[in-house]
Amino acid sequence: MRVAVDEDRCRGHGVCFAICPDVFVLTDDGYAEVPEPEVPAALEHSAREAAENCPERAITLS
Repeated sequence: MRVAVDEDRCRGHGVCFAICPDVFVLTDDGYAEVPEPEVPAALEHSAREAAENCPERAITLS
């Protein structure tokens, strides 16, 4: 599974990082980034939960 954050939609709530810090990181400005878009199988559930809980729906999974 791959994950991406839409930089135009992210508002820096940090929910994704709180749920899945092994996939998402926060920039110095507090916005989410994904340093490694390929999500290991063991983290897929957490990454999916982060995407489902993003208030801005800025996270896409494929």
